[in-house]
Amino acid sequence: MGGSKHVLNESILKRFVSGSISREKLSVAVSIAERNATSGITWLSIVASTSPFIGLFGTVVSILETFSQLGQGGGNSSLNVIAPAISEALVATGAGIFVAIPAYTFSLLIKRKAYELMGVIRREVDILVTLKEDQ
Repeated sequence: MGGSKHVLNESILKRFVSGSISREKLSVAVSIAERNATSGITWLSIVASTSPFIGLFGTVVSILETFSQLGQGGGNSSLNVIAPAISEALVATGAGIFVAIPAYTFSLLIKRKAYELMGVIRREVDILVTLKEDQ
């Protein structure tokens, strides 16, 4: 029957499999496809989880510098002096959150798409192996 050849030609796994079909070859092809589909997700997740902390660290450092400058200024601690410095310090936290939200969102979207892709590929493997066994 030419059905299995047609299915392989239409399969996502075609570029990973040459020659005869075997479960071992398809298993290797699935592993390669999964690695390709999920590459970079780890770094995106790291950026998403650490950027708020890096921003918070920047805020803490800026506030410490502000208090240090206030201490050296001889006690001139009016709101007009403190407010701009604290406002500037909070920009670091805002920047960290600004980076984290899209990074986290995209990492979840990519993980979901990779999970769906791997489901399709595993179903194709089952179909290809079944067609081969039926020959």
